[in-house]
Amino acid sequence: MGKSANPSRIAENEALASAPMIRTSPRKLNLVAQLIRNMDASRAVAELTFSKRRIAVEVKKVLQAAIANAENNHQLDVDRLYVSSATVGRALVMKRFHARARGRGARIEKPFSNLTIIVREREEAAAEGAE
Repeated sequence: MGKSANPSRIAENEALASAPMIRTSPRKLNLVAQLIRNMDASRAVAELTFSKRRIAVEVKKVLQAAIANAENNHQLDVDRLYVSSATVGRALVMKRFHARARGRGARIEKPFSNLTIIVREREEAAAEGAE
């Protein structure tokens, strides 16, 4: 008996990779995620490799994991992959206090973010038209 299986969150021509609890604010992470949205996967990896932002290293790891998932788990063609979505969400926020003058304290917030990258395989007609 048991429960019926949950429907898959992604289509058959897609692969997903996610990283919870990345130690940066969602606003900063979204700037890097914005760079690679709707970009070819190989070009996105190159873009992140030469990005000056610190968090680009983490985003590159997640993108490479999504590409590896597409190749190994879903048997998709790596050369036809593109980043269909890169979503950023808030995780927890650590609250700390910093000592200030006259016995006061200033609040410091240390935010964490979640990142999910979905790569999709281009269709035949679209892949031929792009070349």
